[in-house]
Amino acid sequence: MQKESRLQNLSRLRQALRQRLKDLERSLEVVFGRAPLVKGNVYEMARKCGKPSCACTRGQLHRSMVLSWSERGKTQLFSIPPDRLAEVRQKSQEYLRFRHTRARVSQICKGMVTLLDRIEKLRREAP
Repeated sequence: MQKESRLQNLSRLRQALRQRLKDLERSLEVVFGRAPLVKGNVYEMARKCGKPSCACTRGQLHRSMVLSWSERGKTQLFSIPPDRLAEVRQKSQEYLRFRHTRARVSQICKGMVTLLDRIEKLRREAP
């Protein structure tokens, strides 16, 4: 009876491992894409310029679209020209999608290692 239960558990673990492998394969489709990536996030920045007579001192802040990313622990900003906004935004979204996929792949692999450890434990016999 115990051997039968062990075999059923082993079968369930193998099925779970196959499912994780399918999840991994689906996730990797993003990684195999060819679209260019730009690290960072695109957003609108509003700020004051500092000139005492400027309209920004009365609440009409200067607005611009920027790409923000971290490099060696420091935030970097790149002002995006209006004619390149759509292009940079698309590349940034692709980068974020890639990074989310990378995190998902890491999670799937950790789960696979856990399943492999459990399978090994069920298959192992005393000498």
